Amino acid sequence: MSKAITFSEYGAPEVLRPSEVAPPEPAPGQVRIRVRAASVNPLDLKIRSGLLAKAAPARFPVVLGLDAAGVVDAVGEGAGAAVGDEVLGAAVGGSYAEYALLERPVAKPAALSWEVAASLVTVGETASRVLRQLGVQAGQTLLVHGAGGSVGAIAVQLAVARGITVVGTVGEHAVERVTGLGATAVRYGDGWAERVRAAASEGVDFVFDASGAGVLADSVALTGDSAHVMTIADMSAAEHGVRFSAGGADQSEDALPQLVRLAAAGELDVPVWRTYPLDEAAAAHRDIETRRAKGKAVLLP
Repeated sequence: MSKAITFSEYGAPEVLRPSEVAPPEPAPGQVRIRVRAASVNPLDLKIRSGLLAKAAPARFPVVLGLDAAGVVDAVGEGAGAAVGDEVLGAAVGGSYAEYALLERPVAKPAALSWEVAASLVTVGETASRVLRQLGVQAGQTLLVHGAGGSVGAIAVQLAVARGITVVGTVGEHAVERVTGLGATAVRYGDGWAERVRAAASEGVDFVFDASGAGVLADSVALTGDSAHVMTIADMSAAEHGVRFSAGGADQSEDALPQLVRLAAAGELDVPVWRTYPLDEAAAAHRDIETRRAKGKAVLLP
């Protein structure tokens, strides 16, 4: 048996409890890893709280976790890694555990810490996917809502590196950091649209909403075309004619290896705010819910 963090009812972070579970067995194409780090994502909190219960009812008990990094200790037929390899990737069946399954493992360079490796997966692939779906090009202007968050900050860096002019809405604490990433930082809150217009004198071509802060109507007005606005966080997207981007079949298999190379080379900053022992998963959830976290929260089994 091995340890995992599970929950058997929807509720507050306290429903997360250490449990003894059988280590998962890899199916064909999968590898099992001894988890060295697992990152916590906002989606985990939505699943745990029951916010997504109608759309995707849980089958209790549930092991949360989308991302993991660790050492391969078992492989299925045709797996993309060998026993002993250090890898990272998207977890199948949860990653808040001593062992997890990965379907498309990516090699972890020695220069990449376990914490950053686990933190990069979902947020990096999400930022990369939305930029691709929007089709924003060098010389155009992109507005990123929530530019100080984990997804937003990566989107800023990827866009700036491609010659895109970036304006980002941020809280006071993130102004200096987002400016340092090459964007023009604009404080969110009342009057944000006017401040963006002043900062982007030639207009805004596209908007990436990573905040879900009720900014879609004004974002459409800024671009003049709802097709130029995309959100990953606002469930009212359809009411505004805006696309909601979710993972799945439209994920590029090349995105994560490219992100790993950039991070290992020091060309992509993935801020890890704090690490927690696996047993303190509930504390990590509380810190994110109360907006204490200023970067990725990572569990260390």
